[in-house]
Amino acid sequence: MTNSKVTRRSALAWLGAGASIPVLTACGGNEARAQQNFRVSYSEAEWRRRLTRMEFRVLREAATERPFSSPLDNESRRGTFHCQGCGNRLFSSAHKFDSGTGWPSFWQPIDSGAVGYSTDYHLGYARTEEHCADCGGHLGHRFNDGPRPTGHRHCINGVALEFRPA
Repeated sequence: MTNSKVTRRSALAWLGAGASIPVLTACGGNEARAQQNFRVSYSEAEWRRRLTRMEFRVLREAATERPFSSPLDNESRRGTFHCQGCGNRLFSSAHKFDSGTGWPSFWQPIDSGAVGYSTDYHLGYARTEEHCADCGGHLGHRFNDGPRPTGHRHCINGVALEFRPA
């Protein structure tokens, strides 16, 4: 009887440890990015003052807006998409496409230094998180199911962007 209790306890301990791995690996993504030195940097209080509640949640806390909730998903005019947090130029309308996902999607950034990448484990598996290279604000994620020529889909929260017509 004692052997079966030890076996059950061991099994439960291993199950608990296994279930906690995605949670533990999710920790540190935003903290690691927050410790980087970005050209634009404000205190949390200043970010809260500058951004709306939803902009703060997405840009500073890596939240995700509801799909199909951003008018920028349907934006088709010529122009540029800038970071809502700091004004950095991120994407050109020339690189925008309709992915059908409900978020503005682009096949490449406006230039190679506009965005930065990190690995995000918030869902328990690795994804490529995309953030503004100037302020570190969370933009969305990059996937490898986009159109030619890059094959990338930069799936971006519209609330993280400001559109400026050409």
